[in-house]
Amino acid sequence: MHDDFDWEEKPELNITPLVDIMLVLLAILMVSTPTITYQEDITLPKGSKTKKIAKDSMLEIRISANRKIHIRDKVYEFKNFADSFILFSKSFDKDTNVFIRADKNLKYEDIIYILKTAKEAGFLKVSLITSS
Repeated sequence: MHDDFDWEEKPELNITPLVDIMLVLLAILMVSTPTITYQEDITLPKGSKTKKIAKDSMLEIRISANRKIHIRDKVYEFKNFADSFILFSKSFDKDTNVFIRADKNLKYEDIIYILKTAKEAGFLKVSLITSS
């Protein structure tokens, strides 16, 4: 008996309708997802506050004409400034903005020395303030 069925022939699946349905479902999901809002009460744990608060998010270094350096309520001598500033700045976040306001009669090297000291202390955002 001769069999007409070819056992070597592979049946092919047509997956196009399946892909079409999945794309439509995906489009519906993408449109409806942003409108769903979740209401969940979250109680944050009590922890340590950041090192300095918003008021302290900047540090201003003022240099007077007689080379006295003022930071907040402290006054530093010019020659000892580098060591004193590194000790002073340990409690500050290094991402704090540092502004240098210097008297116009000071030497350029003196101002650059202060700028370099602030950078060496690890501060990333150090700028010079000029009068307009």
